[in-house]
Amino acid sequence: MADVKALDLFQAYNEGKLPQDGGYIISSFFKNNSPYSIYEVVAYGGVKNIIVSNEGMTFQTDGSKLHVLVEPAMYSKKYIEPVSREHGSAIPFRFNELNIHNSKNQYKIMVPKQPIVTYSSFTVLRPTGMNFALCFYHLPDVFKTIEFFFVQTFNREAHVPKRDAEKAAKLVIEGVKNFNVF
Repeated sequence: MADVKALDLFQAYNEGKLPQDGGYIISSFFKNNSPYSIYEVVAYGGVKNIIVSNEGMTFQTDGSKLHVLVEPAMYSKKYIEPVSREHGSAIPFRFNELNIHNSKNQYKIMVPKQPIVTYSSFTVLRPTGMNFALCFYHLPDVFKTIEFFFVQTFNREAHVPKRDAEKAAKLVIEGVKNFNVF
């Protein structure tokens, strides 16, 4: 297992491979028939307890969280603050709280300037459809691994051009480096 850098979150839990001392969790929420997508990146450490239910997995510990939004060019409600968008399309930030990368194909990738700190617990929803929840181990090269992951998923799943996916992934890593968990 020494070369494993990430696993499906629920599989890792079921197999006893979920790091209790800390790691990073990346979840995706893709809108049906659209490249509009939201990613949550959570860092956690010092887990007291994990509760699994049909809805998801609750970690009893503090965590830091980033919400990353990919907004395609054809999104009709671009003018609405991300915090005020309809359920399933919203992230808890206003435009002025986000770094916004405008890609060559007019997609916008929005990354918070500062993460949210969750106190006492947080829940990761069980993925449905093409969504996922992955656990990244806190290894020395974890930032490179997460950056590579975001370049690939922005490009392949969210349809962001490769060069723009690379720039947006760097914004995500800048945010992740602001986490105060480890």
